[in-house]
Amino acid sequence: MSRAFQVTFDARDPRALSAFWAEALGYVVPGPPGGGLAPDADPVAAWEEFLARAGVPEEEWNSRSALEDPAGSGPRLLFQRVPEDKAAKNRVHLDVRVAPGAAGEERMAALEAECARLVALGAARVRRFEPDPPMSTGWIVMTDPEGNEFCLD
Repeated sequence: MSRAFQVTFDARDPRALSAFWAEALGYVVPGPPGGGLAPDADPVAAWEEFLARAGVPEEEWNSRSALEDPAGSGPRLLFQRVPEDKAAKNRVHLDVRVAPGAAGEERMAALEAECARLVALGAARVRRFEPDPPMSTGWIVMTDPEGNEFCLD
């Protein structure tokens, strides 16, 4: 039996980090409990209104943020504020599947294009690994705006 799971990121700024990952993955901020969001509604404003009505102090409004796959197939992502900075390499990381099934220069060109898009959003490029058939098709290591490693695959 498989289980649904959520991926949780520790963050200094949950709202900003979730905004990066929403753009990177095409995910969306879900609406607050007890009501849906109109298609043109601002989910951040809806959450702020919900938190204010619930009596949550304004300094706590950016303590968590979540994202969901609009298609419902990917895991939910949760971003939670923590006091400490990231101190070491991730033991687990995301592989963003940019070019599954592509090979050679076509694959690497797709990875490079996505790398450029994500750098413009605040990511940093770390290193490119060239294809080495048959064991590797090549990938690019990056970090998100808070330094969490991930790969373009």
